[in-house]
Amino acid sequence: MLKAILKEMRVHQWIKNIFVLIPLVFDRQLFSIEPLSRTIIGFFLFCFVSSSVYLINDIMDVEADQKHPKKKSRPIASGSLPIPIAIITAIILVSISVIGGFFLSRSFLLILTIYFLINLAYSLKLKHIPLLDVLIIATGFVLRVAAGVSIIQVERFSPWLYVVTTVLALFFGLGKRRGELATIQQNNNEQRKVLDGYTIPLLDQLITIISATTLISYSLYTFSAPNLPDNHVMMLTIPFAIYGIFRYLYLIQVKNEGGAPDELVLSDWPLQVTFLLFAVSVVIIFYLF
Repeated sequence: MLKAILKEMRVHQWIKNIFVLIPLVFDRQLFSIEPLSRTIIGFFLFCFVSSSVYLINDIMDVEADQKHPKKKSRPIASGSLPIPIAIITAIILVSISVIGGFFLSRSFLLILTIYFLINLAYSLKLKHIPLLDVLIIATGFVLRVAAGVSIIQVERFSPWLYVVTTVLALFFGLGKRRGELATIQQNNNEQRKVLDGYTIPLLDQLITIISATTLISYSLYTFSAPNLPDNHVMMLTIPFAIYGIFRYLYLIQVKNEGGAPDELVLSDWPLQVTFLLFAVSVVIIFYLF
Protein backbone atom coordinates (compact mmCIF):
# COMPACT_ATOMS: atom_id res chain seq x y z
CA MET A 1 0.00 0.00 0.00
CA LEU A 2 2.82 2.42 0.89
CA LYS A 3 4.51 1.69 -2.42
CA ALA A 4 1.26 2.40 -4.25
CA ILE A 5 0.80 5.69 -2.37
CA LEU A 6 4.35 6.84 -3.18
CA LYS A 7 3.89 5.91 -6.82
CA GLU A 8 0.60 7.80 -6.97
CA MET A 9 2.26 10.82 -5.33
CA ARG A 10 4.60 10.85 -8.37
CA VAL A 11 7.72 11.55 -6.35
CA HIS A 12 9.75 11.57 -9.57
CA GLN A 13 7.82 14.68 -10.61
CA TRP A 14 9.01 16.59 -7.56
CA ILE A 15 11.85 17.70 -9.79
CA LYS A 16 9.44 20.35 -11.11
CA ASN A 17 9.49 22.04 -7.73
CA ILE A 18 13.18 22.81 -8.10
CA PHE A 19 11.91 26.14 -9.45
CA VAL A 20 11.30 27.09 -5.80
CA LEU A 21 15.11 27.18 -5.44
CA ILE A 22 15.65 29.65 -8.30
CA PRO A 23 15.41 32.83 -6.15
CA LEU A 24 17.83 31.35 -3.61
CA VAL A 25 20.46 30.52 -6.24
CA PHE A 26 20.07 33.56 -8.47
CA ASP A 27 19.99 35.97 -5.54
CA ARG A 28 23.39 34.68 -4.36
CA GLN A 29 22.08 33.15 -1.11
CA LEU A 30 22.74 29.48 -1.84
CA PHE A 31 25.39 29.16 0.90
CA SER A 32 23.52 31.16 3.54
CA ILE A 33 22.21 28.73 6.15
CA GLU A 34 18.89 30.36 7.06
CA PRO A 35 17.67 31.12 3.51
CA LEU A 36 18.82 27.68 2.37
CA SER A 37 16.99 25.84 5.17
CA ARG A 38 13.81 27.87 4.66
CA THR A 39 13.88 27.21 0.93
CA ILE A 40 14.38 23.47 1.41
CA ILE A 41 11.36 23.37 3.73
CA GLY A 42 9.35 25.35 1.18
CA PHE A 43 10.45 22.93 -1.55
CA PHE A 44 9.08 19.92 0.33
CA LEU A 45 5.86 21.71 1.25
CA PHE A 46 5.33 22.43 -2.45
CA CYS A 47 6.08 18.77 -3.19
CA PHE A 48 3.40 17.67 -0.76
CA VAL A 49 0.74 19.99 -2.15
CA SER A 50 1.71 18.98 -5.71
CA SER A 51 1.29 15.32 -4.81
CA SER A 52 -2.12 16.05 -3.30
CA VAL A 53 -3.15 17.63 -6.61
CA TYR A 54 -1.94 14.53 -8.49
CA LEU A 55 -4.02 12.33 -6.20
CA ILE A 56 -7.14 14.46 -6.62
CA ASN A 57 -6.66 14.62 -10.38
CA ASP A 58 -6.28 10.84 -10.70
CA ILE A 59 -9.31 10.23 -8.50
CA MET A 60 -11.46 12.35 -10.81
CA ASP A 61 -9.89 10.91 -13.98
CA VAL A 62 -9.94 7.27 -12.95
CA GLU A 63 -12.24 6.16 -15.78
CA ALA A 64 -10.33 8.04 -18.48
CA ASP A 65 -6.97 6.84 -17.14
CA GLN A 66 -8.13 3.23 -17.32
CA LYS A 67 -8.41 3.67 -21.11
CA HIS A 68 -5.01 5.38 -21.49
CA PRO A 69 -2.06 3.19 -22.65
CA LYS A 70 0.27 4.47 -19.89
CA LYS A 71 -1.97 5.97 -17.22
CA LYS A 72 -3.93 2.74 -16.77
CA SER A 73 -1.00 1.39 -14.74
CA ARG A 74 -1.29 4.15 -12.12
CA PRO A 75 -2.29 2.76 -8.70
CA ILE A 76 -5.72 4.41 -8.59
CA ALA A 77 -6.59 3.49 -12.18
CA SER A 78 -5.33 -0.08 -11.76
CA GLY A 79 -7.14 -0.51 -8.43
CA SER A 80 -4.02 -1.17 -6.34
CA LEU A 81 -4.73 2.03 -4.37
CA PRO A 82 -8.34 2.27 -3.13
CA ILE A 83 -9.95 5.67 -3.68
CA PRO A 84 -10.80 6.20 0.04
CA ILE A 85 -7.11 5.75 0.95
CA ALA A 86 -6.14 8.16 -1.84
CA ILE A 87 -8.58 10.77 -0.50
CA ILE A 88 -7.21 10.46 3.05
CA THR A 89 -3.64 10.75 1.75
CA ALA A 90 -4.51 13.91 -0.20
CA ILE A 91 -6.10 15.48 2.88
CA ILE A 92 -3.03 14.68 5.00
CA LEU A 93 -0.64 16.14 2.42
CA VAL A 94 -2.67 19.35 2.10
CA SER A 95 -2.87 19.70 5.87
CA ILE A 96 0.90 19.33 6.26
CA SER A 97 1.49 21.92 3.53
CA VAL A 98 -0.95 24.44 5.01
CA ILE A 99 0.36 24.12 8.56
CA GLY A 100 3.98 24.25 7.44
CA GLY A 101 3.31 27.20 5.15
CA PHE A 102 1.61 29.10 7.95
CA PHE A 103 4.69 28.92 10.14
CA LEU A 104 7.15 29.46 7.28
CA SER A 105 5.68 32.62 5.70
CA ARG A 106 2.20 34.10 5.33
CA SER A 107 2.89 35.15 1.75
CA PHE A 108 4.24 31.67 0.99
CA LEU A 109 1.02 30.17 2.39
CA LEU A 110 -1.03 32.50 0.17
CA ILE A 111 0.91 31.46 -2.94
CA LEU A 112 0.64 27.80 -1.95
CA THR A 113 -3.13 28.20 -1.54
CA ILE A 114 -3.47 29.93 -4.91
CA TYR A 115 -1.43 27.16 -6.53
CA PHE A 116 -3.66 24.49 -4.98
CA LEU A 117 -6.91 26.21 -5.98
CA ILE A 118 -5.75 26.86 -9.55
CA ASN A 119 -4.71 23.25 -9.96
CA LEU A 120 -7.98 22.09 -8.44
CA ALA A 121 -9.82 24.18 -11.04
CA TYR A 122 -7.48 22.74 -13.65
CA SER A 123 -8.38 19.19 -12.65
CA LEU A 124 -12.11 19.95 -12.61
CA LYS A 125 -12.51 21.96 -15.81
CA LEU A 126 -9.61 24.02 -17.14
CA LYS A 127 -7.50 21.09 -18.34
CA HIS A 128 -10.15 20.42 -20.99
CA ILE A 129 -9.77 23.87 -22.58
CA PRO A 130 -7.07 24.01 -25.29
CA LEU A 131 -4.34 26.64 -24.85
CA LEU A 132 -5.70 27.65 -21.46
CA ASP A 133 -4.49 24.28 -20.12
CA VAL A 134 -0.83 25.03 -20.94
CA LEU A 135 -1.18 28.58 -19.63
CA ILE A 136 -2.33 27.14 -16.31
CA ILE A 137 0.70 24.83 -16.29
CA ALA A 138 2.98 27.82 -16.89
CA THR A 139 1.26 29.73 -14.10
CA GLY A 140 2.10 26.91 -11.73
CA PHE A 141 5.81 27.28 -12.46
CA VAL A 142 5.70 31.04 -12.02
CA LEU A 143 3.99 30.52 -8.66
CA ARG A 144 6.82 28.18 -7.67
CA VAL A 145 9.35 30.93 -8.34
CA ALA A 146 7.19 33.48 -6.50
CA ALA A 147 6.99 31.08 -3.57
CA GLY A 148 10.78 30.90 -3.46
CA VAL A 149 10.94 34.70 -3.39
CA SER A 150 8.42 34.87 -0.55
CA ILE A 151 10.47 32.55 1.66
CA ILE A 152 13.69 34.57 1.72
CA GLN A 153 14.63 38.23 1.81
CA VAL A 154 15.66 38.79 -1.80
CA GLU A 155 18.00 41.66 -2.61
CA ARG A 156 18.43 41.91 -6.37
CA PHE A 157 16.23 39.24 -7.92
CA SER A 158 15.67 40.00 -11.62
CA PRO A 159 12.06 40.06 -12.91
CA TRP A 160 13.45 38.63 -16.15
CA LEU A 161 13.48 35.25 -14.40
CA TYR A 162 9.69 35.37 -14.18
CA VAL A 163 9.57 35.92 -17.95
CA VAL A 164 12.03 33.10 -18.63
CA THR A 165 10.11 30.76 -16.32
CA THR A 166 6.82 31.56 -18.06
CA VAL A 167 8.01 30.93 -21.61
CA LEU A 168 10.08 27.88 -20.63
CA ALA A 169 7.04 26.33 -18.91
CA LEU A 170 4.91 27.06 -21.98
CA PHE A 171 7.57 25.41 -24.14
CA PHE A 172 7.54 22.25 -22.04
CA GLY A 173 3.74 22.27 -21.75
CA LEU A 174 3.26 22.46 -25.51
CA GLY A 175 5.95 19.82 -26.00
CA LYS A 176 4.13 17.51 -23.62
CA ARG A 177 0.85 18.00 -25.50
CA ARG A 178 2.60 17.22 -28.77
CA GLY A 179 4.10 14.06 -27.32
CA GLU A 180 0.73 12.93 -25.99
CA LEU A 181 -0.99 13.58 -29.31
CA ALA A 182 1.71 11.79 -31.31
CA THR A 183 1.60 8.76 -29.01
CA ILE A 184 -2.18 8.48 -29.22
CA GLN A 185 -2.19 8.80 -33.02
CA GLN A 186 0.48 6.12 -33.36
CA ASN A 187 -1.38 3.65 -31.12
CA ASN A 188 -4.89 4.58 -32.31
CA ASN A 189 -6.01 5.08 -28.71
CA GLU A 190 -8.87 7.20 -27.41
CA GLN A 191 -7.56 10.66 -26.65
CA ARG A 192 -8.33 13.13 -23.90
CA LYS A 193 -10.89 15.86 -24.61
CA VAL A 194 -8.33 18.68 -24.56
CA LEU A 195 -6.28 17.04 -27.33
CA ASP A 196 -9.27 17.41 -29.68
CA GLY A 197 -8.40 21.11 -29.78
CA TYR A 198 -4.83 20.50 -30.92
CA THR A 199 -3.13 19.26 -34.05
CA ILE A 200 0.53 18.42 -34.45
CA PRO A 201 1.06 21.20 -37.07
CA LEU A 202 -0.50 23.76 -34.71
CA LEU A 203 1.62 22.57 -31.79
CA ASP A 204 4.76 22.66 -33.94
CA GLN A 205 4.04 26.28 -34.88
CA LEU A 206 3.42 27.25 -31.26
CA ILE A 207 6.55 25.41 -30.12
CA THR A 208 8.63 27.21 -32.76
CA ILE A 209 7.38 30.59 -31.53
CA ILE A 210 7.79 29.86 -27.84
CA SER A 211 11.20 28.19 -28.17
CA ALA A 212 12.57 31.28 -29.92
CA THR A 213 10.98 33.49 -27.27
CA THR A 214 12.55 31.39 -24.52
CA LEU A 215 16.04 31.73 -25.94
CA ILE A 216 15.64 35.47 -26.50
CA SER A 217 14.27 36.03 -23.00
CA TYR A 218 17.08 34.08 -21.36
CA SER A 219 19.68 35.85 -23.49
CA LEU A 220 18.29 39.24 -22.42
CA TYR A 221 18.46 38.12 -18.80
CA THR A 222 22.13 37.16 -19.08
CA PHE A 223 23.25 40.71 -19.82
CA SER A 224 20.53 42.84 -18.22
CA ALA A 225 19.97 41.40 -14.72
CA PRO A 226 21.21 43.75 -11.97
CA ASN A 227 23.20 41.23 -9.93
CA LEU A 228 25.27 39.64 -12.71
CA PRO A 229 29.02 40.18 -13.19
CA ASP A 230 29.84 43.32 -15.16
CA ASN A 231 31.87 41.38 -17.72
CA HIS A 232 28.69 39.61 -18.99
CA VAL A 233 30.23 36.19 -18.37
CA MET A 234 26.70 34.86 -17.73
CA MET A 235 26.22 34.90 -21.49
CA LEU A 236 28.49 31.85 -21.62
CA THR A 237 25.56 29.79 -20.30
CA ILE A 238 23.42 30.55 -23.37
CA PRO A 239 24.80 27.54 -25.35
CA PHE A 240 23.50 25.21 -22.62
CA ALA A 241 20.03 26.72 -22.98
CA ILE A 242 20.19 26.36 -26.76
CA TYR A 243 21.29 22.74 -26.66
CA GLY A 244 18.74 21.84 -23.98
CA ILE A 245 15.88 23.18 -26.08
CA PHE A 246 17.21 21.61 -29.27
CA ARG A 247 17.64 18.25 -27.53
CA TYR A 248 14.10 18.32 -26.15
CA LEU A 249 12.70 19.11 -29.62
CA TYR A 250 14.75 16.25 -31.07
CA LEU A 251 13.35 13.81 -28.52
CA ILE A 252 9.70 14.72 -29.05
CA GLN A 253 9.77 15.26 -32.83
CA VAL A 254 12.31 12.70 -34.06
CA LYS A 255 12.41 10.04 -31.36
CA ASN A 256 8.73 10.43 -30.40
CA GLU A 257 9.66 9.81 -26.76
CA GLY A 258 6.49 11.16 -25.20
CA GLY A 259 6.90 14.73 -24.06
CA ALA A 260 6.76 14.97 -20.25
CA PRO A 261 9.88 17.01 -19.44
CA ASP A 262 10.42 15.42 -16.02
CA GLU A 263 10.42 11.93 -17.54
CA LEU A 264 12.80 12.91 -20.33
CA VAL A 265 15.21 14.63 -17.96
CA LEU A 266 15.33 11.51 -15.78
CA SER A 267 15.86 9.18 -18.74
CA ASP A 268 17.96 11.10 -21.28
CA TRP A 269 21.63 11.43 -20.30
CA PRO A 270 22.50 14.28 -22.73
CA LEU A 271 19.79 16.41 -21.08
CA GLN A 272 21.06 15.42 -17.65
CA VAL A 273 24.62 16.42 -18.56
CA THR A 274 23.38 19.70 -20.05
CA PHE A 275 21.43 20.65 -16.93
CA LEU A 276 24.33 19.64 -14.70
CA LEU A 277 26.82 21.75 -16.65
CA PHE A 278 24.38 24.66 -16.67
CA ALA A 279 23.89 24.43 -12.91
CA VAL A 280 27.63 24.23 -12.24
CA SER A 281 28.26 27.19 -14.54
CA VAL A 282 25.63 29.31 -12.81
CA VAL A 283 27.06 28.55 -9.37
CA ILE A 284 30.59 29.36 -10.51
CA ILE A 285 29.54 32.63 -12.15
CA PHE A 286 27.38 33.83 -9.27
CA TYR A 287 29.58 32.80 -6.39
CA LEU A 288 33.16 32.97 -7.69
CA PHE A 289 33.07 36.03 -9.97
